[in-house]
Amino acid sequence: MTVASSEKGAVRLDETQYRAGDGPCLASIREQIVIHLPDISREHRWPDYAASALAEGVGSSLSVPLILEGEAEAGLNMYSTRSHGFSGEDIERVESYSYHASKALRLAVRISQLAEAKNHLTAALESRTVIDLAAGAIMAQNRCSQESAMKILKIASNTRNAKLRDVAASVVASLSRDARVQTHFDA
Repeated sequence: MTVASSEKGAVRLDETQYRAGDGPCLASIREQIVIHLPDISREHRWPDYAASALAEGVGSSLSVPLILEGEAEAGLNMYSTRSHGFSGEDIERVESYSYHASKALRLAVRISQLAEAKNHLTAALESRTVIDLAAGAIMAQNRCSQESAMKILKIASNTRNAKLRDVAASVVASLSRDARVQTHFDA
């Protein structure tokens, strides 16, 4: 997916690559190499891309991978309306920029992953609290072990085709006047 673009034509070129499953940006990301197409009219590796680029008025392109490590992948595309629109110095600048952008983007991806993991862990702990409360209530009512109480909850979950935490929440709600269970994870 294209996250950001300065022009709609660039998005259309990205979409051409996505449809074909290949192109200079995708190859750059996949192979982790810089791909410079100095003259699009002479490009034969990606004919659909070349045709679309020429239709968009692109004469040359530069695709640089952003090194993110892990599951995330990204690339930076630069376009020129002229063939041979990028000098060696331009390419070096874009490579330097992509190196620094990779560091910032890598940090942003990591922060996002950690926030998502925290949210999943908090939800799991909150569900566990409700399940433990329900098991405790079942233990008190039936004078049974925790293992037996958990079996009762699981049987009810399977019979009702409902999630265990939802069955547990209904047990807790039936015993209290407030259906909400406050946990120490709540703000």
